[in-house]
Amino acid sequence: MEQSYINTKEYLSIREELQAQQVALVAVSKTKPVEAIQEAYQLGQRIFGENRALELRDKYEVLPKDIEWHMIGHLQTNKVKYIAPFVHLIHSIDKISLLKEVNKRAAQNNRVIDVLIQVHIAEEASKHGFDETELFQLLQETNLETLPNINIIGLMGMATFTSDQDQVKQEFQHLQRLFEQVKTTAFEAKEDFNVLSMGMSGDYLTAIQQGSNMVRLGSIIFGAR
Repeated sequence: MEQSYINTKEYLSIREELQAQQVALVAVSKTKPVEAIQEAYQLGQRIFGENRALELRDKYEVLPKDIEWHMIGHLQTNKVKYIAPFVHLIHSIDKISLLKEVNKRAAQNNRVIDVLIQVHIAEEASKHGFDETELFQLLQETNLETLPNINIIGLMGMATFTSDQDQVKQEFQHLQRLFEQVKTTAFEAKEDFNVLSMGMSGDYLTAIQQGSNMVRLGSIIFGAR
């Protein structure tokens, strides 16, 4: 009997729930074997998220090419070149130098790469991202016309890892307000600035209640790591 990596019934139930709410599901397959991704693929999942560039590249090479690969983890500038030829969306733009490197590598591959700006909303200093001041400084001081091979389509953030759901709710509310503010001040005429990526297995329901339209679910689909 083949090993199953997914609780099929639960996965299909969650997917149906998210589709009904028009929330995109990124299946976080980091550290999971190719067989686990293939199982989810056979169930119809097409968006997968990885947090290491080299692991992402290696999986891309052996898996179906209609998969949309999302880079969701901290991305070093010297690793961008490995994923630039194929990555669908980078969630974790956390500094201007990374934005410029993605633009450079995208140009080398004759691509325009969609990206999300990562905003630091959690208490943990270990989490990456721009704070509110840095976010607006980035948008005000960066001439995006000089970066034609990147396309900013939204924001991403991670809440504090805590059992205090009120705190999590407040952090997601803060990011949602920033999203609306950025949209009206910097991207008012940009119809595809429409992605708010927040929520993981432990807090995705709260994130959706606060306006998330893209969630990143790993353990709830593939089991604990």
